[in-house]
Amino acid sequence: MGNEPIIFGLTVAEFESISLKVLLTALIVYMMFIIGNLAWKSKAGKYGTVWMFLALGLGFVGFVSKAFIERMLGM
Repeated sequence: MGNEPIIFGLTVAEFESISLKVLLTALIVYMMFIIGNLAWKSKAGKYGTVWMFLALGLGFVGFVSKAFIERMLGM
């Protein structure tokens, strides 16, 4: 811990790790809001809304599952 830069009392690596998790979660929640708003404005109905969330939300589901797989494998 010699000359490591400190941001808000954290090292750069700790700050990056925390901010990545927090901001990525906020981005995913915002994307879910956008999908829900798109379904509501297009009057998609129940099944249409479910399919929109499945199709459009599949990208961030894969990203989140990657984190769980890495944790299970101990990477």
